[in-house]
Amino acid sequence: MKSLSVLVSGLVLPLLIRAQGISLGTASTFGVLGASTVTSTGDTHIIGNLGVSPGTAITGFPPGVATFIHATDALAASAQSDALSAYTAAALLTTTTVLTGADLGGMTLTAGVYTFASSAGLTGTLTLNGQGNPNALFVFQMGSTLITATSSVVLLTNGAKACNVIWQVGSSATLGTGTNFAGIILAYASITGNSGVTVSGSLIALHAAVTLINDQITVVDTCNAVATSPTSSGVAPDRTCTCTCTVSG
Repeated sequence: MKSLSVLVSGLVLPLLIRAQGISLGTASTFGVLGASTVTSTGDTHIIGNLGVSPGTAITGFPPGVATFIHATDALAASAQSDALSAYTAAALLTTTTVLTGADLGGMTLTAGVYTFASSAGLTGTLTLNGQGNPNALFVFQMGSTLITATSSVVLLTNGAKACNVIWQVGSSATLGTGTNFAGIILAYASITGNSGVTVSGSLIALHAAVTLINDQITVVDTCNAVATSPTSSGVAPDRTCTCTCTVSG
């Protein structure tokens, strides 16, 4: 175990970590958001915004469709900034369970922060049990990749919400053919959705491309939450502060 100290200075913290979830800010309306490019092959449907920033290229729409398209505009830029803040917030959460080396397939998990030192894999079905709490928060932290096998499933039960499932991916995410996925992927690099992927949530690549093939992505309702500071009680929303966050991992 080693500690990582992060100095947060002069940042606005309405932000990030919330009692019931992690705020995506303006990124919450995006089903797909890429940094360099977004490319789709075939009949991809995005119910929600599609965007790219700071890159400019969105290809494959049409024949793909999205509710609104934002290429290198102010909203896309703001969404990328907010998504990076959410990624950082998720990465700073304290681990409750280490799953390094384990496959998520066949597991039933309750709310918590689950950490993989390197890659995470899903083969089969992962069940997330909200235990009747609509604010149950599931955060998955991985040092490198997220890879799902063909026809894998993330199943939400007992009140679990896709908007409260955060996948903080240290490099790139790849969703296998026919995967039925739930949650918000915040990938430091790229995201690939192979053919026939269904996502209830969002695919957000912070520094590289999003690649899609005949996929269906539906933005989930933003989870209502009251903002709180992860490091200092009594810091009001939208105030500026300086704090030091220390996490083990």
